Amino acid sequence: MFDASITKAIIANGKMGREKFFITKIISILRLNTLVMSQAGKNLRYLRKLRGWTQEEFAQKLKIKRSLIGAYEEERAEPRLEVLEQLSSIFKLSLDDLLLKDITAKPGGSSYLDKRREMKLKGANQEIQFVPVKAAAGYLAGYADPEFVDELNTFTLPMLGPGNYRAFEIIGDSMLPTPSGSVIVGERLENMDEVKQNNTYIIISKKEGIVYKRIMKSNRAKNKLTLISDNPVFDPYQVNLQDIMEVWKARLVITKANTQQRWDVDQLAGMVNSLQGQVSYLKRKMN
Repeated sequence: MFDASITKAIIANGKMGREKFFITKIISILRLNTLVMSQAGKNLRYLRKLRGWTQEEFAQKLKIKRSLIGAYEEERAEPRLEVLEQLSSIFKLSLDDLLLKDITAKPGGSSYLDKRREMKLKGANQEIQFVPVKAAAGYLAGYADPEFVDELNTFTLPMLGPGNYRAFEIIGDSMLPTPSGSVIVGERLENMDEVKQNNTYIIISKKEGIVYKRIMKSNRAKNKLTLISDNPVFDPYQVNLQDIMEVWKARLVITKANTQQRWDVDQLAGMVNSLQGQVSYLKRKMN
């Protein structure tokens, strides 16, 4: 750390006004550099522990020696620019955030990261996390982990108002005419009482994973939901409420151009027959 007694000694030995001015400027820069190094070290240690990484694991991710991590955290060395750029990419923070802001959690209060998430939720053009099919398995394990969610790719949609949104890629023909590969933008439901009959939702459950279906509720089986596909070739099925981890109400469907399914007469006739069978099945379940 910069010693205040050294500051006085240097100024005392300065010859005249101009020399004293430049010496004071140099001292100010040194002080700022010390503060920056101190804040960077604290933030680095906080972020590492937030992820549950040892210094060795963190060093491997940054491709540097473990001893350097210790030096940064103990404020004995200042991270190089390339290291700071890697940190910025890993934690999705700006260099200003890493160097100048205290992002550590405060006792009895919110951390800088918590406040940043709140601001995102309140913003008109907030970021929407995107869950592609290849990330579906990881999402089931990490959906409740804010750090996992923060690492998902994001995009914005100006037509959506404030809310908690997430986008899911769907694969398969069960919801035709919504084509395979479509992206469903859903708004998080906090209470199952908010579910409306025959509306479409993204349902995340322990057994079925991530599915896009219509939901029907029954008075006879209040601890279960019936999930219905728009493609009548697929039969309805039930899931237990206790197995459901999240429900997102579909707000937007994003599809690629020229991917709409074309139907011939025989297919349409088969759909009608299947629909009639499904209606009979649902009537029996509801009564």
